[in-house]
Amino acid sequence: MQSATLNLNLSPRRMMKIGEAAHYCGMAEKRFKALCGVSPVAMPDGSHRWDLQDLDRWIDSLKAGGGTEADEIVDRL
Repeated sequence: MQSATLNLNLSPRRMMKIGEAAHYCGMAEKRFKALCGVSPVAMPDGSHRWDLQDLDRWIDSLKAGGGTEADEIVDRL
């Protein structure tokens, strides 16, 4: 009888600290800081968190041709 392994990586939170966001994107934190085009959200307590949905959109834009949010805004003008 054959068996299969299913490896799921689920994020329990939408807002992530930088280390969590970097891990979610498959990067080291230092590389994430240098390459990620997503701005963190300033939380009421003064901390900064990265929105999972923003990271997903950024990753999707890389797959679609590398445009940034700024490029998309200028294109709409």
